[in-house]
Amino acid sequence: MTTHDTPPTTAGRAPGAGAAAGGGTGATGAAPATPAASTRVRPQPRGWALAGTAAGLTGLVGIQASMALGINWEQTAGDADAIIADLSGRTATLLLFHTATIVSALLVVVFAAGLSRRLAQQAPAGSLLPSVAAGGLLLVAVAGLLGSGLDTQFMFGLADTDLIVPESGAFFSDWIATIPWLWVGAGLSGVAVAVAALRHAAAPRWLGWVGAVLGGLTLLLGISPLQYMAGFTGPLWLLVTAIGFAVGDRR
Repeated sequence: MTTHDTPPTTAGRAPGAGAAAGGGTGATGAAPATPAASTRVRPQPRGWALAGTAAGLTGLVGIQASMALGINWEQTAGDADAIIADLSGRTATLLLFHTATIVSALLVVVFAAGLSRRLAQQAPAGSLLPSVAAGGLLLVAVAGLLGSGLDTQFMFGLADTDLIVPESGAFFSDWIATIPWLWVGAGLSGVAVAVAALRHAAAPRWLGWVGAVLGGLTLLLGISPLQYMAGFTGPLWLLVTAIGFAVGDRR
C-alpha cells in the first residue's frame, strides 16, 4: 500500500502563522501597513502672540499716558496743592492710563504662558529658559497691576479736590509716574529668549538678536539707578517679539 504525503493547507494553520513564516500579515502574506513617510504638521495657534502684540501696544499707550500726567512736573514740583490742581484737569488721561495699563498687564500673562510653551518645544529638556522668560513677564504684569492699583481712589476723588489730602495726591502722582515703568522683568525675558534662540535654536535667530539688544538694554536700565527708563524699551521689546512670533515664526 502506497501513501502520499500532502503539504498542509492554509486552512489548517493557526491565525497569524502565515505572517510568522513569510513575513506577511494574515493568510494573504501582504506587507504590514506603515505610516506615511511625511505627515502634515498642524501649525500652532498664535492667539498668545496676538495677545502679546496687544500687550505691547497698550503698554506703550500706558507709558505715554503716564508721561502726559506729569507733563507739568517742573511747574508743580514741591507744591502738593498745585499737583492736585493739575491732576484734577486730566481725568480723561487718567482713565486712559488706567485702562491701558491694566489691559496690558492681563495680556502679558497670556503671552507669558504662550512664550513658555513655545520655547519648551525646542529648548533642551529640563531647561530653565522657558520658565525664566515667563517669570520675567509676570513681574511686568505685577508692576502694571500695582501701578494702576490706586487709580480708583484718586481718579474719581479728583472731581472734588477738597476731599483729597494734598500730600496723598502728590504721592499718587509719584506712584503712577514710577511703578508702571518697572519693565525690568521684560529685559530678563528678552535675554532668556536670546539665549534660547541663539544657543539652542529654540526660536528664530532674529528674535534672539532682538532679545539680546532690546531685552539686554531693558535689563541693564532696570538694574541701574535709572530703572524707570526700562519703561521705554520694555514694551517695545514685547511688541516686536510678539509680532515676530505671530507672523514670522512657522513652528
